[in-house]
Amino acid sequence: MTRNGERERLVVVGGDAAGMSAASQARRLRGEDELEIVAFERGHFTSYSACGIPYWVGGDVDEPDDLVARTPEEHRARGIDLRMRTEVTALDVGGRRVRARDVATGAESWTSYDKLVVATGARPIRPDMPGVDAAGVHGVQTLDDGEALLDTLKGARGKRAVVVGAGYIGVEMAEALINRGYEVTVVNRGREPMSTLDPDMGRLVHEAMEGLGITMVNDAEVTELATDDDGRVRAVVTKDAEFPADVVVLGIGVRPETALAADAGLPLGAHGGLLTDKAMRVRGHRDIWAGGDCVEVLDLVSGQERHIPLGTHANKHGQVIGTNAGGGYATFPGVVGTAVSKVCDLEIARTGLREKDAERVGLRFVAVTIESTSRAGYYPGASPMTVKMLAELRTGRLLGVQIVGREGAGKRVDVGAVALTAGMTVEQMTALDLGYAPPFSPVWDPVLVAARKAVAAVRSHTP
Repeated sequence: MTRNGERERLVVVGGDAAGMSAASQARRLRGEDELEIVAFERGHFTSYSACGIPYWVGGDVDEPDDLVARTPEEHRARGIDLRMRTEVTALDVGGRRVRARDVATGAESWTSYDKLVVATGARPIRPDMPGVDAAGVHGVQTLDDGEALLDTLKGARGKRAVVVGAGYIGVEMAEALINRGYEVTVVNRGREPMSTLDPDMGRLVHEAMEGLGITMVNDAEVTELATDDDGRVRAVVTKDAEFPADVVVLGIGVRPETALAADAGLPLGAHGGLLTDKAMRVRGHRDIWAGGDCVEVLDLVSGQERHIPLGTHANKHGQVIGTNAGGGYATFPGVVGTAVSKVCDLEIARTGLREKDAERVGLRFVAVTIESTSRAGYYPGASPMTVKMLAELRTGRLLGVQIVGREGAGKRVDVGAVALTAGMTVEQMTALDLGYAPPFSPVWDPVLVAARKAVAAVRSHTP
C-alpha cells in the first residue's frame, strides 16, 4: 500500500518478454488488493518469441499465434490492466507519471506510477540512405513486421530477394527466403558473415551459405535502395554493383529503443542501452527498473557493459524485476555472450570473447582451432565440426568458444558457457565428465579436444 492507503501502482512500458514477465512475476508475489499493474503495448501482440519470426516467415511455423506465449486476454485474466495499441510517448520521472497515446484515436492521457518498468526493446537499424523507406523494404523485429513481410512476399512480382547484413537476423532471414523459393543474395559490409565470430570461423559460414545456393557479397557497402516509378524497391546498390530485388530485408542489427529514457534523463551506456544495477534497477532511480533489449548488461568475461538483445536475457530480466518490484529480492549477475543460430542445416554458435574482444580489453591469449565430428567417426551420420577456443596466457582461463558444424554442433557451446560462468581454466575443462556414446560424440568430445589443444598452447607460451 502507498502512504495514503491506496494500492501501489506498477506501470510497465512494453508488452513483450521483459515487460510482461516482470508484470506476471510481480502479480504472483502481490495480489490485486495490494498492487495495481498497468502495462502499455503499442503493437498487436504480447509475450511473443521474436526469435521465431524467421521460422514463421520461412514456413516452419504456421501461424503468428504459435509464437505467442500469453495473449492479452490471458494477462488480463491474471489481474494485469494491459492496454494494447497504446504507445507511451513520454516519461515524467519527476512527476512519477507516463503519457500514453491511443494509436487508433490519437487520444493522449497521463498515468501515474509508484513503480515503473521500462521494457521498450530494440529497433531494427535502418540506415540513412535513399530508398530505405520504399515499399518492399522490411526490417524484422516484431510480429507486425513479420506480417508485413509475408504480405510483401505473397504479392511480390518476382522471386529475387536481397538481405542487407549477415548477422544472426541476416542469415536466418536468408534461410527463410530460400525456403520460400526465392533467389537470395546477402550483401554484407564485413569481411565475412557473422561478425559475432572471428573471420576465420565466419569464412566457414560463408562457404556453407554459398553451398546452399545463397549468393554472398562481402566487403560491400550499400549506398542506395533503388526504386521503380511506383516507389517500390527494385535493386540494392553498392559502390561497385547493383543487385536486382523484388524484396529487401534489412538484417543489419538492432539498437536499444531508449529515446524515451534519454528524454527523461535516465542513464545510458556507451551502446545506447539503459544502465542498471544487479537488481535491474535503473542506476540512481530507486523505483524504476529496466530490462530486455533496451538495457546493457555486464559481460562476466571482459568485465565491461555490452548490449546483447536476446529473448533468454529478457525473460530473466523480467523475472528479476518482477520479484524486486513485488517486494522480493533477486539479481541478474551478467552474461557470457552465448548465442546459437542456423542457416539451413548449418549450426553456428559462440560464447565468450572473440579475438578482437580480448585484444580490446587488453587480454593476452592463445587461440586454437580443431576439426572433429559430431559422433564417433564410424557411426552413421557423423558430420564435421570446427571448434575454436580462446584461453588466457599464463592462467589458462577460458575466454571464448566458437563452433560451426552440422547436426549436434550448436548446443555443444553450452559446455563453454557453463565453463565461462564458472571461471574454469581449459585444463580444468579437460577433466569434465561429459556424456559419451558413439551416436552422440567421439570418445573425446570436440569441445574437450579443443580444450586439450588450448592447454598445450598455453603451456608452450609459459616461461
